Amino acid sequence: MSKRTKKVGSAGRLGSRYGVRARSRIRNVEMIQRKKHTCPSCGHVAVKRLGTGIWKCRKCGIKFAGGSYIPKTEIGQQVDKIIRGEALAMEQRRLQAEQGEETV
Repeated sequence: MSKRTKKVGSAGRLGSRYGVRARSRIRNVEMIQRKKHTCPSCGHVAVKRLGTGIWKCRKCGIKFAGGSYIPKTEIGQQVDKIIRGEALAMEQRRLQAEQGEETV
């Protein structure tokens, strides 16, 4: 059986409606959302989308909230960096306080 939607992919169900740009955007988003993604917990490429913003790793079973079409949005990644930076700063302050107590 030959492949019927070689160029348009999943947007082939729309036929000739809605215009080329809209269909290509839909195709690109659906390709990204339907592929397997990397798990933030175990690191395996086994994360699948359950519903809007709900993702589950098929390897370790963790279920987490993310973006509608991708598990980690750009803003979510920036927030993680900020949180990691603050945690690192708190750890450094704690170590400095411990070193200050030892020298006294």
